Amino acid sequence: MRLLVIEDDKRLAEQLKNALGEAGYAVDQAFDGEEGHFLGDTEPYDAIVLDLGLPKMDGVSVLKQWRKDGRTIPVLILTARDAWSEKVAGFDAGADDYLAKPFHMQELLARLRALIRRSAGQASPLLECGPLAFDTSSGTCTLNGRDIPLTAHESRIIGYLLHHRGKIVSRTELTEHVYAQDFDRDSNTIEVFIGRLRKKLGEGLIRTHRGQGYRLAEPDEPA
Repeated sequence: MRLLVIEDDKRLAEQLKNALGEAGYAVDQAFDGEEGHFLGDTEPYDAIVLDLGLPKMDGVSVLKQWRKDGRTIPVLILTARDAWSEKVAGFDAGADDYLAKPFHMQELLARLRALIRRSAGQASPLLECGPLAFDTSSGTCTLNGRDIPLTAHESRIIGYLLHHRGKIVSRTELTEHVYAQDFDRDSNTIEVFIGRLRKKLGEGLIRTHRGQGYRLAEPDEPA
């Protein structure tokens, strides 16, 4: 899963990037509204954390423009404490949720997980496909109840496929949602990670659709 953090407070932005990275996300950053708007307009994020008090272009204007242009990315806005008018403006602009500063990082992580689940049509934090289960709150993966250790990239891939279970996900789409912008992306490495996941999870769960991409399937589903 790939996130965008738009926050002009460099110290807070770094704290957010570190916490989100430790939680298993690929994270891009922007420090003003213009750059943030551009990234949100041109890159495929799974969710965005948006501060409203930004230089060059305020957060409400950024969000309004995204929604006007048809961008439906889940957005969590950050507001000043007790600034109820900012919250109202943010929701009216199209925000999906908000947090008032200062906030607890664990609450922000939980709200982001919920936003990402809802946007994918998932209600439970436990994503399942046959014997495979992935707990989005803890990042743990089990197969038939047995813990399966995953690397950060493997975890992002299996998490993304589970969020989009039943859908064919192209290699390009996986690449865009597994790596941050400043990472040296190579879509060919996706095949390497898929190969490793099949060794850990078995051959039947991740199906290859030649020329299209990958799809999670139930073990007893016909090929």
